[in-house]
Parts: sequence; structure tokens; C-alpha cells
Amino acid sequence: MSSVSLNRRQLLQATGAGVVAGAAATAGVVDVHSAAASVPPARADIGVSAYAFDLGQVRLTSSRWLDNQNRTLSYLRFVDVDRLLYNFRANHRLSTNGAAANGGWDAPNFPFRTHVQGHFLSAWAQAYAVLGDTVCRDKANSMVAELAKCQANNGAAGFNTGYLSGFPESDFNGLEAGRAVSVSYYCIHKTLAGLLDVWRYVGNTQARDVLLRLAGWVDWRTARLSYAQMQTVLGTEFGGMNAVLTDLYQQTGDARWLTTAQRFDHAAVFNPLASNTDQLNGLHANTQVPKWIGAAREYKATGTTRYRDIAVNAWNFTVNAHTYVIGGNSQAEHFRAPNAIAGYLANDTCEHCNSYNMLKLTRELWLLNPNNAGYFDFYERALLNHIIGAQNPADPHGHVTYFTPLRPGGRRGVGPAWGGGTWSTDYNSFWCCQGTGIEVNTALMDSIYFYNGTTLTVNLFMPSVLNWSQRGITVTQSTAYPVSDTTTLQLTGDVSGSWSIRVRIPSWANGATLSVNGVAQSVTATAGSYATITRTWASGDTITVRLPMQVAFKAANDNPNVVAVTYGPVVLSGNYGNTALSSLPTLTTSSVTRTSSSALAFTATANGSSVNLGPFYDAQGFNYTVYWTGNGQTPGGGSYRLVNAGSGLVLGVQNMSTADGGRALQWTDNGTADHNWEMITDGSAVRFRNVNSGKVLGVENMSTTDNAAVLQWADNGTADHRWTLLDQGDGTYKIRNVNSGKLLAIQNNSTANGALAVQDSDNGTADNRWRLVRNA
Repeated sequence: MSSVSLNRRQLLQATGAGVVAGAAATAGVVDVHSAAASVPPARADIGVSAYAFDLGQVRLTSSRWLDNQNRTLSYLRFVDVDRLLYNFRANHRLSTNGAAANGGWDAPNFPFRTHVQGHFLSAWAQAYAVLGDTVCRDKANSMVAELAKCQANNGAAGFNTGYLSGFPESDFNGLEAGRAVSVSYYCIHKTLAGLLDVWRYVGNTQARDVLLRLAGWVDWRTARLSYAQMQTVLGTEFGGMNAVLTDLYQQTGDARWLTTAQRFDHAAVFNPLASNTDQLNGLHANTQVPKWIGAAREYKATGTTRYRDIAVNAWNFTVNAHTYVIGGNSQAEHFRAPNAIAGYLANDTCEHCNSYNMLKLTRELWLLNPNNAGYFDFYERALLNHIIGAQNPADPHGHVTYFTPLRPGGRRGVGPAWGGGTWSTDYNSFWCCQGTGIEVNTALMDSIYFYNGTTLTVNLFMPSVLNWSQRGITVTQSTAYPVSDTTTLQLTGDVSGSWSIRVRIPSWANGATLSVNGVAQSVTATAGSYATITRTWASGDTITVRLPMQVAFKAANDNPNVVAVTYGPVVLSGNYGNTALSSLPTLTTSSVTRTSSSALAFTATANGSSVNLGPFYDAQGFNYTVYWTGNGQTPGGGSYRLVNAGSGLVLGVQNMSTADGGRALQWTDNGTADHNWEMITDGSAVRFRNVNSGKVLGVENMSTTDNAAVLQWADNGTADHRWTLLDQGDGTYKIRNVNSGKLLAIQNNSTANGALAVQDSDNGTADNRWRLVRNA
């Protein structure tokens, strides 16, 4: 990051803006009607082959997800608009109407003030679009009217036309000179995004007018700068300015906004990603993810493949090399070295904003590639295990944590200020994560169902009702998932004719089945793909989807003996009550046992004592551990077959040789001993020892080049004999050579018997991913 970047911890300390407990108030929830999307975009996105339903077409029904939504709705209906307007009015030289100032990040002297108001505008707009909640609509409209008055008073305040912020406009002079005193564009981004949502979801034309004037000010301000000056500006966190301005281009069709958006393309971040190079180490994480969303939006606006590559590569790096098992990323707000997971289990892991933004990025990319079920495997993992559990279920206003601690003995809701899992408050927090918390929990239904023509895709398993009004079809999904492994989809209305329903089969769901009206369907239901049923439907038809779940262990990328326990999509954590933990407990992996059919309750033995395990999203009010020491049992230790994800063939030794230099190759799994490999833990890496020969897997002549042959050799301790396992989250691993940094792969991506194993760059092909199948 540039030296002008602002560190949030330093800001908090410098301004003395602390966080105190706020009184929780209860707001009733009214019975409301659905509101259709009000203003469609002028331009269609380029390159997409799946489409989202309008927010008002999908409703959640009774579930943990609905509970989160209701608590957030209560808070949105409670919060005082005048208090949220305080900094805008004061900055634009208008009366604050006797309102009290807020604390935390919206305190009058805090460098993030007036960022959270944009989140409220978006959340209110979404609540109206989803539920027809008129209280939220009226709050949004009221704030917009007052922001318009602030903007209209710019002459008296000494600001240029269109400006709207809680900061003096002079802050931008310092920003442009490389002496930032606030995150000015970060806050402008939130305001722009909120106004855009009130326009398109509520249909408020005053929001459009205020939005266009503010965007016009951004265009004027940035057009004056040279490219070098603008890149200096981008060294300070600016949110998703490229994303919201591209959205404005799509919404209006006015190319002015695309030109302005592209000024926010951050070369220092985009260039390495465009060349498929991971240079995330040390970067402030949530500063980057909104830029990547912007790149995806810019691709959809322009068709420029470089933008798509930036977004795809960023997603791959983050999910595969920088993500904890719960789907969150970052420690102390920053990316660490690739695959550094076990070494960073701390109190300040997994910033909530990062997961919120990664969900948005994932959704954008899946719409471009809707056959890639892996995108929604990750989406489900982050939503279920991080986002849902980040809200306090005991708080009627649904307050959230900034970080989700993953240290052994971590606990939500405790810690210093906003640094260790503390809950947000009504008026004295207003962190970035509180803002994304109210947004995400008013749009939990937006990614369950998608369509393309007459084909319906079901991506998430949540109790819900889809009103496919364009076709007169209602889809009712009923499930106790993930407590149950079964969900049903009942079709009613005008369902006549032959059409298709695609259902995501998660990567962990081996043996999935689908039936219609109790009759098993002869369809392919491969884990990590989509199962499609095409037939002539009748009203009342019911599809039953069964996704078998089992206990599994996910190793940390940097230490195969540090593992997390999963059950289907759910990360399980150990309940340690009020007991402090100084280190990871050692888990007897074979002891994990489900103890209830009606709840996700498990027991296990750790450190020689019994411990209860349950879903991490329910780990509230007690000390927990998510990661464990696996004591060499999983995935280290034992004998495995290495099954290539590209070919389905297993790794063996040419002619079953027992000599040094025997070449590794792939072959049909015919049961010979040379296909079995013992995994021997070696610090943060493993060695693969062939059961037949006793030799270990290495690289010919310790080469560091692509296509160097992989062979067996005497275990002489050289670095090329050590490999790290990179869990891909879909049941496969990348196996990286410690000496060269290259991946174990098959030459020329071959699927034939006898193709040789080589090392290769991480180019994303299936032949450099492997399934580790334990021998009985």
C-alpha cells in the first residue's frame, strides 16, 4: 500500500473515538407487501449467462436466515435519521435540528464519518424492495430529501457544485497531494451506492438527481488530475468507486460515468492480478476487494477481458490461498503471505466486510460462468459459517462483530473496542462492518435462485418462496438444511411445458440423489457440479434433493496437522464454555460422532477429554475453537492414493520401479502397491513415501522449471522432497513443491494411462489438483 494509506487502528487511537455499549430498543415488524424493482438499467451486462430475480420476487420463510433479517429490520426501523444526518448538516452549514452526534466511526472528528449513511440507504431500499416495508422506504426518502438540502447549500458552505460529504472539501486537496487526512472517496462511494439503490429500488427521482450531481462533482474533481496524480489518490482506501460509477453507467447509459469509473483503476493492484501474480501479502484486504468487484462490473460494461481476468485471478488467489475455513479472510485487516493460515489464528481474523464483498464478487463471477459450482460452494461456506454467525442472536437489533476471532479460546462479543469480536451498538460504533452487516442481512435471499430463459437454477438451500411472476410459477423450498441433508422444491402455478431445473450439488455431497414426486430421477448428480432435471412439469410436482453429509477434516494450507472439522457445508467448533485455551487442542479425529438427528450436535475427544461440537454459526456466548491439532491423523499420516482431478487416474511409479529415478506417472487404479503413498509430516509440509519402493517423491535434479519430471528418490532431506497441501475447498488439493514453488501436475494435461507427472505453474488447470483418498 502507498505510504498515504490510513491505518484504521491508528485513526481510532488518534481521534479517541471509542465504542461504548448502547441501549437496545425493540422495533415491531409490520406485515408488508412485496415491491417490484422500480427502475431497470438502461444497459444490459455483457458476458452473463444467468440472471438474478428482482429482490421482491424471493421471500425467506422461517429459518435462521429469516431471524437475522428480522433483527436487522428492527434496527433499520428504529434508527434516528436526524442523528445520521448530523455530520452532513454540520459540514454543509445547516442546522443539526438538535440531534445528538453519533460516536464511533461516525463521530464528528472521525475520518470515516458519513460512510455508514450510504449503507443505511442501501439497506432501507433493499428492505422496501424485498418486503415492501414502508417505514424503511420513508426513512430512505427522508434522508435523501435532507441530503438534497445539504447539497443545495454548497455555495454558502464554500463547496463546489454537487459536493456532498461529512468532510470539508479541502480534505481532497491533501488527498491529491499525497497527504490524506481522511478516507474521503471511501465515504463518497458509500453515499453514491446508497443513493443509487434508493433510486433503482424505491424509484426516488430525487435520489437520482442528488446522485448525478455528486457523481458530476467526482468527474470534475478527478478529470483535473494527471494519471500519476490520480494513482497517488488511489493509494488511499477509496472503496468501490470504480464499481458504483460503472453501475451508474449501466443504469443511465451515459458514457461519462464509465470514463470517470476507469480513473479509479488502481494500477499497483490491477497489474499483478492481470498477469496472474499474487502480490496480496501485506495489503489492506478490504481496500482491495471492492476494486475487484469494480473490475468485474467494468468487464460487464465493456467486454474488456483484462477486467475479467483481474477479478477471476483475485478471487482464485483469495479463496485458495488467503481464506480460513469459515470463508473469511485477513488478519488484522491485512492479507498475509499466500497459504499463511495456521500461523495467523488470532483475535482479529476474518473482517466481516471482506466476506460481504467476497460474496458480491463471487456472485458477479458466477453470473459469467454459471456452470462453475465452486463459486457457490464458496458463497455458501462464507455466508453460512461467517456472515450468519457474525450477528448477535441475543440482540433485537442484530448487531454484528467486526472481526471473527479464530484463536483457540476465541469468543464473539468480547475484546477491546472493535478489535476482537465486540458487538456493534445502536449509535456508538458505525464501523464499516456494521454497515455491511445491515446490507447483507436485508438481501440474504438474493442468490438462492437464478434463471436463464425457462431454466431455473437453485444455488442455495434456504426455506424460501420464489414468485416467478414472469411465468406465473411459484417455487416453495422447504428444508431444515443444514441440520437435515434434504430439501424439497414444490412447483405450483403455470408450470406446463418442458423446461429445466438445475440444482447445485456441493463438492462434499458424494452420492447426491434427486427425485420427483418420490420417483428417483436418472440424472447425473456429480459432487461439485449441477444436476439438471428436464421434463414436462405439473402444478404440485415436488423435487426432493438429498445431499449426504459426513464428517470431514480441512487442513490449514500451511500446516497439514492443523485441521478444522466440517459436516457438509457446516464448520463445527468445540464448546469450551468459560475455559481459556492457550493452544490448539489435540483432536482425536476418529472420535467425532453426531449425537442427535434433530440438531447438529457432536461429541469428540480432545486432549484426552470429551468436548461438544456444534455449528460455528451458533458458537455464541462461550469460548470456542475452530481449528485443532490433528496429531498427524488427517491429512498427515496413513496411506493415500493421489487421484488426479483432471484425468481421474492415480499417481504411481513407472513399471513399479523400486530404484532411484523411477518416474511418477498416472495409471488406472488397479490396486498395485506403487499407487499408495504415505504422507509424512515434515514441519509445515509433507513428504510422499511410496509404499512399494520406500522412496519419496521429488523433482528431477531439484529443478525449478516448468515440466521438470517428478520421480522417486532416496529420502535425503532435500527441499524438493517436501510438498505443501493447498486445500481448494472442493475436496481437492494443490500440491506445491517447497523447493520450486511449482505444482504437481500431469504433462500436457493428459488423461491417458502412462502420462508422466511433472511440476508446473499454477495455471488453474484441473490436472494440477488432486484428491487424497485414504486407504482403508
